[in-house]
Amino acid sequence: STPTGYNEYGHMQFDTVRPEAGEALFQLKYRSDYSQVPIIAKQLYDSLDHFFSSAMVIVPMPASKHRARQPVTEIAREYARLKNVPCCENLLLKTSDTQAIKDLETRQDKVSTLIGVFSVYDVLGSEDHYDVLILDDLFDTGSSIEAATNILRGYDKIRNIYVATVTRKR
Repeated sequence: STPTGYNEYGHMQFDTVRPEAGEALFQLKYRSDYSQVPIIAKQLYDSLDHFFSSAMVIVPMPASKHRARQPVTEIAREYARLKNVPCCENLLLKTSDTQAIKDLETRQDKVSTLIGVFSVYDVLGSEDHYDVLILDDLFDTGSSIEAATNILRGYDKIRNIYVATVTRKR
């Protein structure tokens, strides 16, 4: 983003250039353009699914911000539909609210904030061992993913954990 000057309300304005995936995610999350969901999910599927071919369950990363419709959950649902596997929205849950992790400065602050925040609920019906794919929107330091995968490793029905994100922070 390049600052372009202040608007009439005294707020700095920016000229922001994003990669295609970043722009689609921005439109989805901050402009509520849910027409981006199938585009993002299809791109993830086409580009990355061969790495996660054994994933039998898609798990959306729990959101930091409450919204009527959660963008990451919508993407996970669509990805699961494309892959023809279940999207398990209540396997990994946040048990307490935190501020947006992206707004914290250091990795240590992020990790400290996330300790004890996630819980796993026994919603996988059989005694099989499942390979799961966690979908998230943004990768920054990896602290959210680390906290989520650590808690999922303790769930005896999970064999392998894969992670995919739509984009990463620079």
